[in-house]
Amino acid sequence: MFERVLIAEDQESANISVQQTLSDLGNVCKDYVFYCDDALMRIKKGLQANQPYDLLITDIYFEEDHRPQKIVDGIELIRAAKLAQPNLKVLVFSGESKAAIIETLVKELGINGYVRKARHDAKELKLALEAISKNKNYLSAHLKQSVKQKNTYEFTNFDITIITLLSKGKLQKEIPAYLLQHNIKPSGLSSVEKRLNLMKEGLEFSKNEQLVAYCKDMGII
Repeated sequence: MFERVLIAEDQESANISVQQTLSDLGNVCKDYVFYCDDALMRIKKGLQANQPYDLLITDIYFEEDHRPQKIVDGIELIRAAKLAQPNLKVLVFSGESKAAIIETLVKELGINGYVRKARHDAKELKLALEAISKNKNYLSAHLKQSVKQKNTYEFTNFDITIITLLSKGKLQKEIPAYLLQHNIKPSGLSSVEKRLNLMKEGLEFSKNEQLVAYCKDMGII
């Protein structure tokens, strides 16, 4: 198991819950902070004292308050922490469920686990900690399915432009004029209809509204 763990969580109840879960798993030296700047400072101090942390557990979102922060969220914290200590293992514990964000954390930032704050999250935390301690990555079956579903259709920049315009209230027949005005090609109505039909067919939707809602949920737009 881990020797030293740092918890970055601004919600006191969640912070205590994570500490308790770690205590249940054995004798672990655990520190906790409520701010991302403090977390990075602790990581750097640990390295300087030759007592590095084995694991960082962090939320993604941190509420702003009276104390200004250079690092405002967990994603920036992970980047900075990995820069300071490349071999640091990271477990994200967050209420975020958008597949695109989770995929970015896994593929681009190289996190070792993701647990969503929800029912039975204490059980998920234990499973994740056990997996990571054995040099395995952890993603719940539900989150794996969400990421897999997100990747069933590869959205192009043109696709995203069309969906974004629909989400902002533009009618399908109005989109060609916008594309033409902004020198985006192809700009014909038939091209717009073709792309929308391909997206809906690939994702098994029948309406544009379903497609827009899906892309919002998945963090694509």
